[in-house]
Amino acid sequence: MNKNLLIVFVKNIKLGKVKTRLAKTIGNQEAFAIYKILVDKTEEATKHLPVDKHIYFSDEIISTKWPNDFKTVQKGVDLGERMKNAFKDGFDKGYKNIILIGSDLPDISESILTNAFEILKTNDTVFGPAEDGGYYLVGMKQLYNCVFDNKAWSTASLLHDTIQELKSENNSFELLEMLNDIDTFEDLKTSTIYKTYLHDKINN
Repeated sequence: MNKNLLIVFVKNIKLGKVKTRLAKTIGNQEAFAIYKILVDKTEEATKHLPVDKHIYFSDEIISTKWPNDFKTVQKGVDLGERMKNAFKDGFDKGYKNIILIGSDLPDISESILTNAFEILKTNDTVFGPAEDGGYYLVGMKQLYNCVFDNKAWSTASLLHDTIQELKSENNSFELLEMLNDIDTFEDLKTSTIYKTYLHDKINN
């Protein structure tokens, strides 16, 4: 068994249920189209990574996505509990290094993910900082409950607060390059997929 595991959290691509903040500006149909592009980009970036992959959908398994990888549904009352349960499942199955990402990153790449696994060779945890103060990637060599418990999700202090707790417990960490996920139209306009979005919009 591969000792490295990549977990991908995917929201089921449903009209009116994805990218709701973005939809307030461009509408549900366009937000739906953007999220589909992002999920496709995430699948492409992870396709050839030489690690095991577990795909966690928000509501129901979509068999056509990540066709050769393990798929299941997220469990938990909030994001922290869902992520913690996914990590726990991975460690219970014997994986030694586990990284989790979402599926709304236009600039995610195989090289970033490869680097994250390299960092775990010499650190307890790794984070990919997001421009909004959260993180787009979290990885660890064992389950650190403090990363997930009692956190103010979707706030500008999330990563800072998480790192402070890790420091207080003498757990080592390293940060990857900062990326921006797409939550608003301003995020979209400055992203690398904006031209793809416009191209598809014009040609459809």
